[in-house]
Amino acid sequence: MPAELRRAAAALAAGSGPVAVDTERASGYRYSQRAYLVQLRREGAGTVLVDPVALNDEVDVLIEALAGTEWVLHAASQDLPCLAELGMRPSKLFDTELAGRLAGYERVALGTLVERVLGYRLEKGHGAADWSRRPLPREWLNYAALDVELLVPLRDALEAELASQGKLEWALEEFDALRDAPTPEPRKEPWRRTSGIHRARGARALAFVRALWEVRDSIARERDVAPGRVLPDSAIVDAAVAAPIDEVGLVKLPVFRGRAQRRLAGTWARALRTAAELPRNELPDPSPQQDGPPPPNRWADKDPAAAARLSAARASLGALAESLRMPVENMIQPDLVRRICWQPPADISVDGTTAALRAGHARNWQIGLVAEPLSKALHTPPPTG
Repeated sequence: MPAELRRAAAALAAGSGPVAVDTERASGYRYSQRAYLVQLRREGAGTVLVDPVALNDEVDVLIEALAGTEWVLHAASQDLPCLAELGMRPSKLFDTELAGRLAGYERVALGTLVERVLGYRLEKGHGAADWSRRPLPREWLNYAALDVELLVPLRDALEAELASQGKLEWALEEFDALRDAPTPEPRKEPWRRTSGIHRARGARALAFVRALWEVRDSIARERDVAPGRVLPDSAIVDAAVAAPIDEVGLVKLPVFRGRAQRRLAGTWARALRTAAELPRNELPDPSPQQDGPPPPNRWADKDPAAAARLSAARASLGALAESLRMPVENMIQPDLVRRICWQPPADISVDGTTAALRAGHARNWQIGLVAEPLSKALHTPPPTG
């Protein structure tokens, strides 16, 4: 283990107060979402930049140094997964982005909040860079260090503001829920999120999208390259719509006629042929069953009573969120509201609604705010005529 890492860990352990934490990934360049740089700052220790790649992800001494400390992150949900891959998990968490939302700030990007709350302007310019590059340029490292420079002062100012608004306990409950959130389940049929897939009409065209997406994903994973750099979504959809029957037809399409794609033309063409030969019962469903209620714009036709309940709920919860100066989606998950309005509990009293909210993993502070207005919305009579 490098002596520099041991010295940095000792300094962090000897520091005081919360630890500001950030990571840099290579989204848009790499398939993985691993951390290519970890930034840490603590009072009395200064700023530490850690290269997990050079350390082969061996950061046990760092994990020990941070044990029991509060971590301060901005938009923690983006950083916690790649930190967990390194074995780094916070005992206590403060998320300055989430704190800003609860405190009523409409714009909660780190630079915006720092300027608005603390009066400093952060340098911009390298957030979307390829952080897998080695060696990292000095100006990139300076930029990365600035991301943790003011996180703790920002945390302190937002904590005071939340306390003055009577929202601090709400925020602490949210931070705990964020820290303890389980790893999301892999998406079912992730290929359906291909940008522009609405242009691929019919089951066979969707089979072409699926085949190309799956081959692209395999290549991207093997090369550790972002899928869009292997083949853009737009090219996948173009091929699904045109449905060329061989390589000759394929390479006439935009993107596929380029030099890089010509080298893979046989691979893409085989995927398309395989999809073209699938029996009808193996084709993807053009209208797969949704997990949950249908889109709200269809409710009035499918279930007018549910549409009336949802309209009443949105109105009352929107007014409540506005009075509290926070986004309604932070006050209560809109998907949970839709599910309850679509299929209300047998008991639509406040107690019954509370039970439904709790079953949907709403936090205690959220339930205390929304159970009563949501219960009233569930009592909305169906439209007449």
